Amino acid sequence: MKPNLFRGAGAAMITPFTADGRVDYEALGRMIDYVIEGGADYIVALGTTAETPTLYIQERAVVAMFIANQIRHRVPLVIGVGGNSTSEVLDQLREFDLRGADAILSVTPYYNKPSQEGLYQHFKVVSEHSPLPIILYNIAGRTGVNMTAETTLRIAADFPNVIGIKEASGNIGQIQEIIDRRREGFLVLSGDDGIAVDVMRRGGDGVISVAVNAFPRRFMACIDLAKRGDFDAAETAFAPMHEVVEALFAEGNPTGVKCALSILGLIGNRLRLPLVAGTPALEARLRELIRTYDLR
Repeated sequence: MKPNLFRGAGAAMITPFTADGRVDYEALGRMIDYVIEGGADYIVALGTTAETPTLYIQERAVVAMFIANQIRHRVPLVIGVGGNSTSEVLDQLREFDLRGADAILSVTPYYNKPSQEGLYQHFKVVSEHSPLPIILYNIAGRTGVNMTAETTLRIAADFPNVIGIKEASGNIGQIQEIIDRRREGFLVLSGDDGIAVDVMRRGGDGVISVAVNAFPRRFMACIDLAKRGDFDAAETAFAPMHEVVEALFAEGNPTGVKCALSILGLIGNRLRLPLVAGTPALEARLRELIRTYDLR
């Protein structure tokens, strides 16, 4: 596996739902085609944006298989395989059909608040059992524990099949330390759309993005400039997107991006409890931004 498959921007794919709360596979198929045609470099299934904690294990397996079949090898696929129990993660690795995937994305165990040594031991076991390369996922705001740069670098040094990290700590100093001290070829991917170009300017490799779901062409125009090393032009191109990204996350993710996608007519604005649809104020704000910046 060549890590540069995951340079640029991966789409953190949403899960559309029907009016009766089931996975809307027709809409999911449209979304896959939409982001690929919009230029996304790869697709990430069953991550945070997919509302994965509300999907039953059987639904996750079917969604992963559906996405792989819909992609048809047009772009690489990363499948989220994580949880707060190490043994459950191993169950997923055994039970999911991973033949259409190129890597897995594995989040730091949530709720338990493991120590740094606990995080290391967790990923040691996952690395020993994963049939695919692993991208770590650090998002302390959701999991309750931050994986330090030191732990990330230790894991990267000890386990060659751990090929990168989605860093969503929001701590630019921590991200910079990983970039500066990583082993050769280890990917550092921003977990935050708003700092994606800055992370790439600092030596990072790209972003796993929420915004690319809704606005793939506009977002990818910025990322493609950054991939070519034209960071000033990328920042200029991204300037209008800052307001949009801020609005997308104003009421949480994927509340904002599903609201935007419903305005664009791509999906119904439906989430699974405990998440709820965005407020009328958010919808009005997103409509205004889509019109102002010609994002249709």
